[in-house]
Amino acid sequence: MTWEAVIGLETHVELQTASKMFCGCPVDFGDEPNTAVCPVCLGLPGALPVPNEQAIEGILSIGAALNCTLTESSLFYRKNYFYPDLPKNYQISQYTFPLCLGGHLDVDIDGTVTRIGITRVHMEEDTGKSTHVGRSGRIQSADHTLLDFNRSGVPLVEIVTEPDIRSADEARVYGTELQRIVRALGVSDARLEEGSMRFDSNVSIRPSGSTELGTRTEVKNVNSLRSLHRAITFEIERQIEVVESGGTVDQETRHWNEDLGTTTSMRNKEESEDYRYFQEPDLLPLHIDVSWQERVRAALPVLPAELRNRYRQAGADARTAEILVDGEGLGPLFEEAAVLGADPRAVGIWLTGEVISFTRTAETAVTTTPLTAAHLVELSEMTADGRLSATAAKEVLTAVLEGEGAPGEIADARDLIQVSDVGAIETEVDAVIAEHLDAFEKLRAGDPKTLGFLTGQVMRATGGKADPRVVQELLRRKAGG
Repeated sequence: MTWEAVIGLETHVELQTASKMFCGCPVDFGDEPNTAVCPVCLGLPGALPVPNEQAIEGILSIGAALNCTLTESSLFYRKNYFYPDLPKNYQISQYTFPLCLGGHLDVDIDGTVTRIGITRVHMEEDTGKSTHVGRSGRIQSADHTLLDFNRSGVPLVEIVTEPDIRSADEARVYGTELQRIVRALGVSDARLEEGSMRFDSNVSIRPSGSTELGTRTEVKNVNSLRSLHRAITFEIERQIEVVESGGTVDQETRHWNEDLGTTTSMRNKEESEDYRYFQEPDLLPLHIDVSWQERVRAALPVLPAELRNRYRQAGADARTAEILVDGEGLGPLFEEAAVLGADPRAVGIWLTGEVISFTRTAETAVTTTPLTAAHLVELSEMTADGRLSATAAKEVLTAVLEGEGAPGEIADARDLIQVSDVGAIETEVDAVIAEHLDAFEKLRAGDPKTLGFLTGQVMRATGGKADPRVVQELLRRKAGG
């Protein structure tokens, strides 16, 4: 029997707001533990929450970018459960009436566009942070646990998909695209390694061709795209092994162990009734009128999918367009240079090669360097007309990034301009032929390998300044074509 995986993702995104969701405490993860707290986010008796308008705007913008319906009326609920990092013993969340409903995200899976349905985008508040002190840093082997409530009450968005994902590869592509969108909106840095974006994956299997859903497990708090892929792959294989050996899959929440590459059982999976949802009595209903919805949609930036299409139309290949979208400041530089007449293929190679390498080494962004679109145009023209070799162009580009000036100035100062004068080059070609008659006779006899050898000798004789295209054309002509 062959099996099909059915996967749904819940993605939690911490919003970059100045203050928390229901109080005025600052959102600053660099503070000393338990210093960015107040009676509201600590859940002290009598403290009343007040919604953060900026956070609500952020949630609406995510929903709009994911093609959701922005609801006119929305309610807050209490989600009741007990855990040490939840000071109120309930979490203010949304349930029946979320802010955003019924959207989708189209992702490119190996050249095929797949539509992933979005069930809902809703608001909840983050919990505190538990640090398990002990040998492994895991709760099972901890000597004791430290609680930091600075994160308690930070605005948190939950984005829930339909069970439309069929493989770990699809899940990773979806997660990557969602991260790009969130960053493009400017509502979160979406740093997986810092926990400001994290995934819960719901995984089940069923016989291929079946339409019934199998028993699902939930793998909690996966904080990298690589780990998401590995966790889903392991869980699919584990469930298949359980069923094929005659067992049944338990509905449970599981923990991903990055070091071992396995999932382990944490607890039985809760259903919604286990949380005893009821409307938050301390918060009034939200009303999102049509004018507010229109303002949110009108403020959306150009999203990653549209940017990739624009860069491809400007001459970038699919992979280059993807890297340009992901690199801070690279895309606008590419687009402007292409509009000004630069060779888009050459510019794409430079930006995704030398420029990215330089910015990573210097730990900076291209927007902080002296590089401009005009520099790229000048560099493109100099390589196109033979004044600079491909190798010299890379050297000049690095010097531009380091602030040494414009490409022409740098090339002159470093004596990198190629010799394109046919007469001058022909003199050197004749000298090399005279010195290497055996190799030249082999070229005349049709041996293509000797063309590279003779070209190299001419380049050496000219100190690397001869235009290799001119050299090869002269050698071919002298050898009789």
